[in-house]
Amino acid sequence: MARRIPPGTATFLEHLAAGLTEGQVSVDEHTRADYAADRGPVLDLHLPIAVVFAESVEDVQHVVLSCARHGVPVVARGAGTGISGGAHASQGCIVLSVERMNRILQFNVDDETAVVEPGVVNADLNSAAAEHGLMYAPDPASYRISTIGGNVATNAGGLRCAKYGVTRDSVLALDVVLADGSLIHTGHQTFKGVAGYDLTALFVGSEGTLGIVVGVTVRLRYLPRDVQTVAAFYPDFRGAAAGVLAVGKARVQPAIMEMLDGGTLRQLDELYGSDLSERGQALLLIQTDGFGATAEAALVREVLAAGGATVMAEANAEAERLVDMRRSSRGDETDNEYRVGEDVAVPRSRLVDYVAALEGMAEHHKVQLKVVAHAGDGNLHPTFWVEPAEMEADDDAVQRLNAALDDSIAAALEMGGTITGEHGVGQYKLRWLGLEQPEPLRALQHRIKALFDPAGILNPGKAI
Repeated sequence: MARRIPPGTATFLEHLAAGLTEGQVSVDEHTRADYAADRGPVLDLHLPIAVVFAESVEDVQHVVLSCARHGVPVVARGAGTGISGGAHASQGCIVLSVERMNRILQFNVDDETAVVEPGVVNADLNSAAAEHGLMYAPDPASYRISTIGGNVATNAGGLRCAKYGVTRDSVLALDVVLADGSLIHTGHQTFKGVAGYDLTALFVGSEGTLGIVVGVTVRLRYLPRDVQTVAAFYPDFRGAAAGVLAVGKARVQPAIMEMLDGGTLRQLDELYGSDLSERGQALLLIQTDGFGATAEAALVREVLAAGGATVMAEANAEAERLVDMRRSSRGDETDNEYRVGEDVAVPRSRLVDYVAALEGMAEHHKVQLKVVAHAGDGNLHPTFWVEPAEMEADDDAVQRLNAALDDSIAAALEMGGTITGEHGVGQYKLRWLGLEQPEPLRALQHRIKALFDPAGILNPGKAI
């Protein structure tokens, strides 16, 4: 880990600071340490040589152009809530924070669109949209603190993905600063548009490796007039997974469909003083919305009860509170030597099979397991862990933990799934990318990267 600013960078820093105002460039060790990593596992920690706080598009252009001229890598960062290491500092880089670029620039109510800067917090955009009877649909669990720019970088998902899709499905246009400091605008203001290659979709999910997003035109949706929440408890997690498929066969399209296993319910009980784990070993949370929400919820309750679930009473306020509790179900824990979490997705038809496979892995490798899932689109977040005392007493504990993690990835791929549903590859998941994407595909992606970023200064060592 580099704790001191490398020699020979004084000229670069002087050039960098010359185009900015006082307080926008920080080189003190405390700030550099704070911005050295996001919330993902750290494989190779480096302190950036500086942290730059952009306040305008022109600031971003100046910073990128300065980095290009001096051959300095630049890692863009929003709120730093990612958990795959996509915003970890690279050796000898600067971290470019866009958190101060937090203005909502336009609301086009009749067109149902908005134009925002990348530092706008997801929840703040939703609050502003609600005043017009609209909403921004993507809602990652971190929506109260994560930024739109970060959501775009990872193509973030969320609870409402089951009905409204992921971030890419709500992004119409982007303003992007390229690796040479130039500014381009991609996309359109309309919901439909097929002229030329879809560069907007290419940038969404590229994790800052192709350009730095400085403006986002988003599509807004109607704020539902009615929302109904159904909570159903099951004796085991596989039963809840079967309930997901039963709802699909009933041809109901929930806005939210979430599964929580027994370990997660016990964690929530500890956090909130609830008694969820006493009611079952798995919870299926379903939310319907729109003018048909009540009728859809009634059918969902009927289907789940027929499948053996204990369904909470209609219009129960506690069920709605459970949705908020679900958003914090990953807890305040971070992945470390005792705990590893994942973000895989499988076809919905394989949910039951995959859950069974996870339980078998935990038993085989003698590790503990808890799972939450965006069941509506087959995206699961399994977490394996061992107790710290066990780690100290058992030399094989680390190997068992990592073996369970590797097996969970392999099983997802074998079932036609993916190594990441919404968190991104970042730095942490590069070791598995080759298992999902064969070399011809990876080589093509590296050629695309080289076209946009010939010198390789944009977020090196991430995503591809």
